[in-house]
Amino acid sequence: MCSEKATSKFKQLRRSYGFDEVAIVPGDITINPEQTNTDFQIGDFTFPIPIVTSAMDSVVDVNFAILLGKLGGLAVLNLDGIQARYENPAEILAEIARTPDAEVTALMQKVYTEPVKENLVGDRVRAIKKAGVVCAISLIPASTKRLSPVVAEAGADILVVQSTVTSARHISRSYRGLIFSEMLKQIPMPIIVGNCVSYSACLELMRTGISGVLVGVGPGAACTSRQVLGLGVPQITATIDCAAARDEYHRETGKYVPIITDGGFHKGGDVCKAVAAGADAVMLGSNLAQAKEAPGLGYHWGMSHPHPALPRGTRIKVGTTGTLERILLGPTSITDGSQNLVGALRTAMGFCGAATIREMHEAEMVIAPAITTEGKYWQMAQRH
Repeated sequence: MCSEKATSKFKQLRRSYGFDEVAIVPGDITINPEQTNTDFQIGDFTFPIPIVTSAMDSVVDVNFAILLGKLGGLAVLNLDGIQARYENPAEILAEIARTPDAEVTALMQKVYTEPVKENLVGDRVRAIKKAGVVCAISLIPASTKRLSPVVAEAGADILVVQSTVTSARHISRSYRGLIFSEMLKQIPMPIIVGNCVSYSACLELMRTGISGVLVGVGPGAACTSRQVLGLGVPQITATIDCAAARDEYHRETGKYVPIITDGGFHKGGDVCKAVAAGADAVMLGSNLAQAKEAPGLGYHWGMSHPHPALPRGTRIKVGTTGTLERILLGPTSITDGSQNLVGALRTAMGFCGAATIREMHEAEMVIAPAITTEGKYWQMAQRH
């Protein structure tokens, strides 16, 4: 009696791609970069540059939110963080910046046990609105029901509901969890939800009626979710899959829901690749934490860093490299692509013949793992 070789398959893996493994193919027609349109829309709000900040305490405070708003982007203030827990958050931020690496996680776990105060939530929103810019704030799902009415009453314009992984159907012991379709009826503002990385999860979130989706699990410079939990999909593949969900939802309903690729960006070329892969905008953290005006004082940390039992972030030293305006809009004399990110996007769009962000979605891309090393012997040698 002979045994038959098993032919059933338990799991099949597909290849996925990150920023360093792909390249954009230039188009047959080119456009002057200054003639490109980089507008990005959420609900009825239009932003001249498709740049959204990560909702992290090291990146955004009230002053930073106002500055970015005046430059044309959208800052998202974390109102589950230090800004809503302390009357004078600058003192806490300075303490975090000067604490040694070996002690900083324990300090943050202590700092973030201070309760969020509803009066501070309202104060921060009103301060941003008083400056005449669009006010976007971030809440975690656990606090959204309690704090979103406070945020709405204070005059916020956009609500971002964000956790490491978000789904339209969440199973918990509570009788009723956070139901986005119901929330949309109660909160009179566009709601952006994140984060997800798959076609099915993205499509299901859009079907709840939300106004935007954040794409990315674990790629952020200060995030350790991939190491701690093993979760994530490289950002090019995640963006392509979620862009397909956006387009399917648009075919179903006629409603266009933008996707925002969140995390993993290092240089301007990454921003260009995300847009070519289908992103309508990008969410930047560590890049903007390097701005002179950032509240982290040259440091950056993940939103899950202070978790009391399972930290999934780390504080990193990013330094201070220039003003926010220079990082986003230039001019710059730095050659590594870390500044004038919007200028890089406009130039890439011009080389692809794409006059708008949506036209840039049509740019051809290729798998190109040698894109960052081919012909760069001297540059690589000088790094070492």
